[in-house]
Amino acid sequence: MKIAVSTDMESVSAHFGRCPEYTLVEISGKSVVNREIVPNPGHEPGRIPRFLKDQGVDVIIAGGMGRRALALFDEMGIRPILGVSGRVDKVVDLLLEDKLEEGESMCQPRSGKNYGLDKAECDHDEPHHGGDC
Repeated sequence: MKIAVSTDMESVSAHFGRCPEYTLVEISGKSVVNREIVPNPGHEPGRIPRFLKDQGVDVIIAGGMGRRALALFDEMGIRPILGVSGRVDKVVDLLLEDKLEEGESMCQPRSGKNYGLDKAECDHDEPHHGGDC
């Protein structure tokens, strides 16, 4: 299994699409076999779910994401685990121990504005629905 954790300075990012990077963790059984950090390819509708799918990701862990992102991950067969906070290493340990608790998405409509990548504005002209930006 391969997981992606939206990452901001070694902690789980509150906004999956605007985090500076993703920590990709490959797991075999109950062990981490590979860990790498990849930069966020940029916030644009559909780009990040496709990027993570191309990386072989099965699960995305984040503080929150909007409805459109949830639908895209569902279409691609990637399971989101939301409402997570804390240090990435601790979150991965909890996942391996089957103790990671999912919570409510931390994203509210338009809450990604002024956070992380592309802070001031979204880089598309589409209408905003359900906290995607």
